[in-house]
Amino acid sequence: MKSKTFLTGFLIIFAAELAALFIFAAGDVEDLQDAVQVNEAVQSVQEDWDAIEKHENQTDLDYTVLGMDGTVIYKTEESVSETVNEAVIHRDTVLELKKDGAAVGKIIIYNDSAENLKHRQKILVMFLAAGALFQCALCAGYFLYLNHVVIKPFHKLHGFAERIAGGNLDIPLEMDRKNLFGAFTESFDIMRSELRKARKAEAAANAAKKEMVAKLSHDIRTPVASIKAASEVGAALADNERLRENYTQIICKADQINTLISNLFTATLEELEQLPVMPEDMESREIGHLLEYADYLGRADIPDIPDCILYADQLRLQQVFDNIFANSYKYAGTPIVVSAFVSDGCMTVRVEDSGGGVSREELPLIKEKFRRGSNAKKIEGAGLGLYISDHFMEEMHGSLVIENGEKGLRVSVRILLSPGEIFLGTVCK
Repeated sequence: MKSKTFLTGFLIIFAAELAALFIFAAGDVEDLQDAVQVNEAVQSVQEDWDAIEKHENQTDLDYTVLGMDGTVIYKTEESVSETVNEAVIHRDTVLELKKDGAAVGKIIIYNDSAENLKHRQKILVMFLAAGALFQCALCAGYFLYLNHVVIKPFHKLHGFAERIAGGNLDIPLEMDRKNLFGAFTESFDIMRSELRKARKAEAAANAAKKEMVAKLSHDIRTPVASIKAASEVGAALADNERLRENYTQIICKADQINTLISNLFTATLEELEQLPVMPEDMESREIGHLLEYADYLGRADIPDIPDCILYADQLRLQQVFDNIFANSYKYAGTPIVVSAFVSDGCMTVRVEDSGGGVSREELPLIKEKFRRGSNAKKIEGAGLGLYISDHFMEEMHGSLVIENGEKGLRVSVRILLSPGEIFLGTVCK
């Protein structure tokens, strides 16, 4: 519907411009003078010839009256020709004046066709300029419409696909279902929701496995510890060397079993650190887009980002900001203040809410694996967001600093500047 309106308006204006050009081209360029008014001017002058000084112009024409000797007897405007030669050059109308059948003088009637032509040209230019401006405004409006209903949704969809590819399934795809991408984006969001359910089920299964491993580790360690203790007593009370060696062998095997159990439990946790992080040069203005994508509830005012080149993995940096904003949404639920500045070879992006923060005792531990604050008891979560974010920032030679601000928790993401701007060995701390 919008496209039809735009094309109709554009064609109407174009047709009007063509019509104006055709009318101008088909018009009489010479624009001949009105014969009636010319005759009226001649008659009125001839009638007033004996008292020409009292003559009054009864027409819209400008003219000069000359005597037989060429002297000017009467003149309506200074710009009118005063001699026959001037009249011929200007293409004015020259007529003979008669009194009682005898020639008494001449009248030079000013030819205003040039002024009329200029006037018509001026009107045509103004009309075409107005039409062109209206066409530009129509095109600009249509571009803004396309930007709103096509380009912006496409960029949102592009960023959404990148987050899905990066494993972030928590942020919904907020989009008007009535636009051109409506049904398409709704299908994508349904897919995200189903993947999130599957991911939660997988996470729950993995958590159950880890819990089972931890429980089995504890259950196995108890009898092994008993066997080891009994063997140590037996070795101490053995009355011959062979029996003492047998007890010592049992003690060594018990220690071996304990080591294997510890390695098994540790392996279940180290899976979290196998995500690849590949930092490279990126423009700092991309940080603004990452923050906008992370703040899908619109609780923060995105500040102006200092212009520089950063050394970071854009996908992992998006996950870091997603985790920070998701935590603020879940545990604080307040407006978010974001600031950005460059110092000491790093750009710092600071995100602060007004949720009261965490206790001083919990603050140093908040980035540990599976660690959650006391305010998260009834809120769903695994306690891995900040741990993974901290790991990503370390892999990018940056850092994640968490502290209590004036009103809530303050998280500072420190991103290393590009090797072209600062030595790569520098680490943001």
